[in-house]
Amino acid sequence: MRGKRLLSVVACSLGFYFFAGAAGADAAAVMEAGQMDNAMAAGQAENVMAAGSTVVNTDRHRLLRDGKGTGRDAVAEAGSENMASGEAEPKELSLQERIQRILHPEDFMPPKPAEAVMSSDDNMIMGGAVATQEQCVRYLLRNNPYPKLNVSPQELVAYYYEEGSRVGIRPDIAFAQALKETGYFRYGGTVVPAQNNYCGLGTTSATVRGAYFATPRLGVKAHIQHLLAYASTEKPDDNIVDPRYDLVRNSYGEKTLNRWQDLNGRWAVPGVGYGQSILNDYYKGIINS
Repeated sequence: MRGKRLLSVVACSLGFYFFAGAAGADAAAVMEAGQMDNAMAAGQAENVMAAGSTVVNTDRHRLLRDGKGTGRDAVAEAGSENMASGEAEPKELSLQERIQRILHPEDFMPPKPAEAVMSSDDNMIMGGAVATQEQCVRYLLRNNPYPKLNVSPQELVAYYYEEGSRVGIRPDIAFAQALKETGYFRYGGTVVPAQNNYCGLGTTSATVRGAYFATPRLGVKAHIQHLLAYASTEKPDDNIVDPRYDLVRNSYGEKTLNRWQDLNGRWAVPGVGYGQSILNDYYKGIINS
């Protein structure tokens, strides 16, 4: 009897041992499978975070490149600019939209403004300015960053607007004529920068330099007065500094030239297409700058 009990106890112990071992193996397998799932999930999460980080870092790099600051500072700066301008805060882009913006930035560019078209009034020598002084300066410096002037480009343009407005001559187109006559103030022909002669006054041949003016303002005044001599029978109120004013006025009497095209063959000889060139090659560039 005692032997049978002993065998029963041993059998129970062995059964428990094998059961516990199997349970432990199952538990280990479950834990191992769980760890693998967690690892896969973590890997997928890292991939997603890496893709997002790439887009964010790329956007951040573009902000740095454009001088917009870094990270939250750039976002805060952009938000402040929107609030100051009264614009609505832009909608946050999705991950796909950000990637699209990086791959195809041209799709997100604002539309180009329509090109300005000259009106019929732009053909007239007399009238008020349409282009701004800033447009005149911008167009000049775009074509010649280092003009040979004895005054700043801003001052010279201001003289044209002051003198032109005083007698009713279009200052913006008169300045366009000066660009044509001087080659964007590069000169290189008969006239030299020291003359302050911006329209070839008195330059009748390759060996005759023409008129000299003591200051840039006097050179501009003479240019405007010479245009007035062609376009109006009324004399300017202030002193006449154009050396050829009386010559033109006496030649035309009561007749006047109203359009820039009328200067063809008169301001310049032979002067074919002279007025059209002022408008199309120079003034159109100013008005569209």
